[in-house]
Order: sequence, then structure tokens, then C-alpha cells
Amino acid sequence: MLLIKIGGGKQINIDFICKDIKSIVDSGEKIILVHGASTRRDEIAKELNVPTKTITSPSGVESVYTDEKAIDVFLMVYAGLVNKRTVAKLQQYGVNAVGLSGIDGKLWQGKRKRAIYSQIGGKTKLITDSMTGKVESINSGLIHLLLNNNYVPVLCPPAISEENEIINTDNDWATSVMVGALGIEKMVVLFEAPGMLKIFGDESSLIKRIDKNNLDDYLVYAEGRMKKKLLGAKEAFRQKLKTMYWSDGRVMNPIINALKGTGTIIT
Repeated sequence: MLLIKIGGGKQINIDFICKDIKSIVDSGEKIILVHGASTRRDEIAKELNVPTKTITSPSGVESVYTDEKAIDVFLMVYAGLVNKRTVAKLQQYGVNAVGLSGIDGKLWQGKRKRAIYSQIGGKTKLITDSMTGKVESINSGLIHLLLNNNYVPVLCPPAISEENEIINTDNDWATSVMVGALGIEKMVVLFEAPGMLKIFGDESSLIKRIDKNNLDDYLVYAEGRMKKKLLGAKEAFRQKLKTMYWSDGRVMNPIINALKGTGTIIT
């Protein structure tokens, strides 16, 4: 079973990804696809005059501030527009895909964070109205039901809380919890870079291999979302993942190339 996570960047080439998924599925491998939609979310949020706001934790990790209006945009873009466009694209390539959010069937269930801290102007502020949370459990039976009937699950946030509230959640963390729940050994993560870079923006500074036991050492090279990717990777290996591949989602054969080692391999 192969877990594939694709970022929500504008340059991600969904056609190249779907073509690879078709080849891999035809070879007999089971695939679960998790997607982001950050670029489209930000574009549509701006058009609706509710622009995306970010907050930075005291530890320096950036995340989206999610109130009720932001949740509505999130649902429209992730569970609606991008999820169904991705499913339709896979169908065009002959892959029988089913799109679900973490809400459906309580696929991703977690606990809402009743209070979070944000660094604003050098001060720490307490925020109590954010609809965010951390995924703690997976409806693995639903995923196995789809896989056993030859469907490719196409999954995205948001998740659902223990009190049945819709909550925004981090994709990197959610996929790491899926690793443990489903016994996944291989995971491919595709984004708008050839892999982990030692120098932000310099694609020639690709780090080819990372020891899973030394992931914290690479936080110094991480900018923006890469910090969450590193933290998610750390949790995935705690959940018994064997190999994670970080690679380029803009190029032809992105999944196949990743598995061949063209990006960053974490073991």
C-alpha cells in the first residue's frame, strides 16, 4: 500500500500525478491519495473578501487561522472544488477514485484546540475562537472498504472533532496518523521543490538522504511549511513508516521518479 500526499501549490501538475497513479494501480499496488489546496483556498478567500490569515506559534510554526468564515471557504475549496476536480481527473485517466473529506464517515477524527498561542508583534496572544484541531484517529474500516473494492480514496481535510465540529487540521500530521492506523510502510510527498533543500529557494542544494533519527537536525533548513513536513515525518516514523520520499510534483512521472530516489529519501 502506497500513501501519496500532494501539496496545494499552483505549479503541481495533477495530470502527471494521475498518469503515474494509473500505472501504479495497474501494476496491482493499492494507493491512497491525500491532497492540499492552499493556493486555490487563498485565491477564493481573497475573491470572497475573507482573505486567509496566518498565525505563528511561539515555536515558530506557521498555520492558518481558522474561524467560522474560514471554515466555509475551506469546505468549498478542499472538500468541494479541488477534491472533486482531482477525482474527475483520475477518472479521465481510468482510475476509479472516490473523494472524501475527513468529515465523511468520521474518516479523520480529532480534538479541537480550545486555546492556541500566537506570536504577534513580539507578544504572545491567546486565541480561543480558532476551529483547528489535531487528528487522533482514522476510520480505517472505511478506507479498507474502498481499497478492497478497487477504488482509490482521494482524501482531504477538514476533519471532525469528538463533539462533531468541523475542524481544520494539518495534512502532514493527519497522514502520519494514517500510517499507524493502516500499517503503511511507504509514503510519497510531492510539492513545488525537488525535495528538502539546504538553502531555501536554491534547487541545487537538494539534500538526497535524511536519517529518520536525525530529523530535528534539519529544522534549521526549513522555511514555512517545511517545518510542518518535518514534524509530520517525525510522527510518521514513530508510527512505524519505513521510507518517506519527498519529491517534485511539477515534473513528469513525479511518483515513479520519487520512488527511484530522485528527490529526498528519509529512512
